[in-house]
Amino acid sequence: MAIRPSARWRARVDEEAAELAAGTRALSDAFMSELFPESLLAATDRALHAFESDVAKLRDQDDEQVFEVIKRVVLALNGINEDHDGAGYETEEREELCLYIDQTLAEHGIDVLTLAARRGISRTEITDDWRDW
Repeated sequence: MAIRPSARWRARVDEEAAELAAGTRALSDAFMSELFPESLLAATDRALHAFESDVAKLRDQDDEQVFEVIKRVVLALNGINEDHDGAGYETEEREELCLYIDQTLAEHGIDVLTLAARRGISRTEITDDWRDW
């Protein structure tokens, strides 16, 4: 099962906090909690959880239904990014989120490559119609 990017980001924040507590990282080298504030982690986790639930409910894998689920999560993530001054998701985080969306769909039996091809796009473009981040 695909691991939510927010879980990986939280692990990095926790690891840095442990290093600070142990004295193995200088405070001047600590930035994870600023890069990934709890508000960003929690909101992203909620959006991805909703996405997982929506994907699990897809019955006939109709293209329009699948793209509606993708649209909902992307719009939710747009809002989260906007709530964080447009800097919630940087390049690496964007790539992780897109990969997570792709992997989650694939894990639920959706052939993302074929889905995208039927729309005349590449699999890396399935979020592009709505994505601001």
